Amino acid sequence: MTTDQTQYLSMAARPAGLDGPIYLDHNATTPVDPRVLEAMLPYLRTHFGNPSSDHPFASSPRAAVAQARVQVGALIGARAEEITFMGSGSEADATAIRGVVTAVLTTGVQRPHLITQATEHPAVLAACQYAERFHGAEVTVLAVGRDGLLDPDVLASAIRPTTVLVSVMHANNETGVIQPIRDLAAIAHAHGALFHTDAAQSVGKIPVDVTDLGVDLLTLVGHKMYAPKGIAALFIRAGTAVAPLIGGGGQEHGRRAGTENVPYLVALGAAAAIAASELAMGASDRLSDLRDGLEQQLVAHLPGRVHLNGNRNHRLPQTLNVSIDGVAGHAILAACVEVAASTGSACHAGIHSASPVLLAMGLPPERGISALRLTLGRWNTREDIVRAAGALARAVRAASPIPPMPPTG
Repeated sequence: MTTDQTQYLSMAARPAGLDGPIYLDHNATTPVDPRVLEAMLPYLRTHFGNPSSDHPFASSPRAAVAQARVQVGALIGARAEEITFMGSGSEADATAIRGVVTAVLTTGVQRPHLITQATEHPAVLAACQYAERFHGAEVTVLAVGRDGLLDPDVLASAIRPTTVLVSVMHANNETGVIQPIRDLAAIAHAHGALFHTDAAQSVGKIPVDVTDLGVDLLTLVGHKMYAPKGIAALFIRAGTAVAPLIGGGGQEHGRRAGTENVPYLVALGAAAAIAASELAMGASDRLSDLRDGLEQQLVAHLPGRVHLNGNRNHRLPQTLNVSIDGVAGHAILAACVEVAASTGSACHAGIHSASPVLLAMGLPPERGISALRLTLGRWNTREDIVRAAGALARAVRAASPIPPMPPTG
């Protein structure tokens, strides 16, 4: 770790909630950074006014909302007016997908065509299914390779004259695999379609620039980047027609009605500013070093049994998804009280079956059921990974082996 990184981390007080097991589930949610909490507290204690009101109590909240919009836009290379605040990533995904379809339907198109891919987040898949069921859209779900990547040629062959939107996540929440968004967006645009990416897992962890990626819509989420749960944003490129899901008072440029949640908007803005500073200080390199060290430690403890899931060269710096031969992931974690981690997407927590993401990549059920998702964050240290690897290895040796898997097909 460089001196600058050490100094930066020393300024970032460790949240009290991290006392206890080693937390390696940052892709599920992150703790609120104490600096983010400090930024939002004045708008809970003192500056309570409605930003839309026309009196002095509205001034500070209105200015805070405007600043947050600038901060979020700056993190992803967008203009402030292209940022629409949302209540969650799922809402942002639904607004992008259903909003585009609804807007297109008003132009007279009868059966708009949507394209997504098989390892997409459930929020995107659900929004596509909704558009199919209630708006008459047609949906194509593309297969990915064994490494989790979507081949641009596969997308090119699937586009039709009626394709209005392609939605492919920037980075997978389970494997961390980063899709070739720039190439995919260029293909969509060449055929007259818009492009949306769910970047909930990537924004704040790697540099993300909407102009460089060439996307028209992008989802980012607060609780994946050390802000509270319940706040997100959707980038909508200027000139992109998106119908609102929620009508009413005209907030958010008419794109999302409802009185602004000022403290949480401030929190997201502060989290974005902190993330920008951390990225400039090389935080991605620090996390990738820890991630690789964790994998090396596991391999040393369990030779021949640890297998990486996903593309090694195109993945998020904080994400390690591995399968360990012979033992179910949930059994490992149940036996390892020293580590808090996940066997797959948090959306499937408690369901002891192979991850749909890994199955969609063509991996066998045994590989899917034995997977661990270990995701690092701002306050993890090298000592953490050494301790975590040892504890996980002990749990592997103590856990019962996987029972025979039922035949498939």
